[in-house]
Amino acid sequence: MKNILKLEELAEFILGILIFSRLEFAWWYFPALLLLPDLGMLGYLVNPKIGAWLYNFVHHKALGIAILALGFYEQNQGILLLGTILFAHSAFDRMMGYGLKYEDSFENTHLGRIGKAAK
Repeated sequence: MKNILKLEELAEFILGILIFSRLEFAWWYFPALLLLPDLGMLGYLVNPKIGAWLYNFVHHKALGIAILALGFYEQNQGILLLGTILFAHSAFDRMMGYGLKYEDSFENTHLGRIGKAAK
């Protein structure tokens, strides 16, 4: 099952690349911005509950899709870029095994335990 889910996430990541390819930005923007949503981890500096909430908010694919829809509606390249990066980043993270977080620990995700906790 894990491989099937990873293939699905790979397909979504490729979709993100395809959407980006239709935007009016240089290619270097995609890799330069791809890890920016991980700033959502800064919430863990406050506590695990705030960290999980902020991380999950930024990494929820529905947020990326909603921003993409707004960008299409407004015909705004910047909004489209933001939605594309959020969506592609979330797919990439899940493809790599990083899921949405439970409030008790960064290592406890909806895809299973990660890091030292997985061993």
